Amino acid sequence: MALLEFFRPKRPNSANIAKERLQIIVAERRAAGSPSPSYLPELKKDILEVIRRYVDIDPSDVSVHLDQNESDLAVLELNVTLPDDK
Repeated sequence: MALLEFFRPKRPNSANIAKERLQIIVAERRAAGSPSPSYLPELKKDILEVIRRYVDIDPSDVSVHLDQNESDLAVLELNVTLPDDK
Protein backbone atom coordinates (compact mmCIF):
# COMPACT_ATOMS: atom_id res chain seq x y z
CA MET A 1 0.00 0.00 0.00
CA ALA A 2 2.91 2.38 0.66
CA LEU A 3 3.99 2.06 -2.95
CA LEU A 4 0.62 3.37 -4.15
CA GLU A 5 0.80 6.32 -1.76
CA PHE A 6 4.17 7.25 -3.24
CA PHE A 7 2.66 7.66 -6.70
CA ARG A 8 -0.58 9.19 -5.47
CA PRO A 9 0.22 11.80 -2.80
CA LYS A 10 -2.41 12.71 -0.24
CA ARG A 11 -4.43 15.87 -0.66
CA PRO A 12 -4.01 18.31 2.21
CA ASN A 13 -7.06 18.54 4.45
CA SER A 14 -8.85 21.82 5.15
CA ALA A 15 -7.38 22.13 8.66
CA ASN A 16 -3.82 22.14 7.32
CA ILE A 17 -4.73 24.64 4.61
CA ALA A 18 -6.39 26.94 7.17
CA LYS A 19 -3.36 26.66 9.45
CA GLU A 20 -1.00 27.61 6.63
CA ARG A 21 -3.18 30.57 5.63
CA LEU A 22 -3.30 31.81 9.20
CA GLN A 23 0.49 31.54 9.50
CA ILE A 24 0.89 33.61 6.32
CA ILE A 25 -1.52 36.27 7.59
CA VAL A 26 0.27 36.52 10.93
CA ALA A 27 3.67 36.71 9.24
CA GLU A 28 2.50 39.46 6.87
CA ARG A 29 1.02 41.45 9.76
CA ARG A 30 4.23 41.19 11.78
CA ALA A 31 6.28 42.29 8.79
CA ALA A 32 4.02 45.26 8.10
CA GLY A 33 3.92 46.34 11.74
CA SER A 34 0.42 47.80 11.44
CA PRO A 35 -1.41 48.08 14.77
CA SER A 36 -4.90 47.42 13.39
CA PRO A 37 -5.85 43.89 12.36
CA SER A 38 -7.32 44.68 8.93
CA TYR A 39 -7.32 41.00 7.97
CA LEU A 40 -9.88 39.92 10.60
CA PRO A 41 -13.02 40.37 8.44
CA GLU A 42 -11.50 38.28 5.66
CA LEU A 43 -10.31 35.68 8.15
CA LYS A 44 -13.79 35.49 9.67
CA LYS A 45 -15.28 35.01 6.21
CA ASP A 46 -12.84 32.18 5.41
CA ILE A 47 -13.50 30.45 8.73
CA LEU A 48 -17.25 30.77 8.22
CA GLU A 49 -16.98 29.16 4.78
CA VAL A 50 -15.07 26.19 6.19
CA ILE A 51 -17.56 25.70 9.05
CA ARG A 52 -20.52 25.92 6.64
CA ARG A 53 -19.19 22.91 4.76
CA TYR A 54 -20.08 20.79 7.78
CA VAL A 55 -22.73 22.73 9.75
CA ASP A 56 -25.42 25.19 8.69
CA ILE A 57 -24.82 28.25 10.89
CA ASP A 58 -25.63 31.94 10.86
CA PRO A 59 -22.73 34.40 10.38
CA SER A 60 -23.73 36.16 13.60
CA ASP A 61 -22.94 32.91 15.48
CA VAL A 62 -19.22 33.32 14.73
CA SER A 63 -17.05 35.87 16.50
CA VAL A 64 -13.35 36.47 15.94
CA HIS A 65 -11.31 38.56 18.36
CA LEU A 66 -7.59 39.31 18.49
CA ASP A 67 -5.89 40.10 21.81
CA GLN A 68 -2.40 41.49 21.49
CA ASN A 69 0.22 42.50 24.05
CA GLU A 70 3.14 44.85 23.59
CA SER A 71 5.38 41.82 23.16
CA ASP A 72 5.19 39.35 20.27
CA LEU A 73 2.29 37.51 21.91
CA ALA A 74 -1.03 37.56 20.06
CA VAL A 75 -4.07 35.42 20.85
CA LEU A 76 -6.74 34.78 18.25
CA GLU A 77 -10.05 33.90 19.90
CA LEU A 78 -12.73 32.19 17.82
CA ASN A 79 -16.19 31.56 19.27
CA VAL A 80 -18.71 29.53 17.30
CA THR A 81 -22.22 28.82 18.54
CA LEU A 82 -23.28 25.54 16.99
CA PRO A 83 -26.96 24.68 16.54
CA ASP A 84 -28.52 21.86 18.55
CA ASP A 85 -29.25 18.63 16.69
CA LYS A 86 -32.96 17.97 16.51
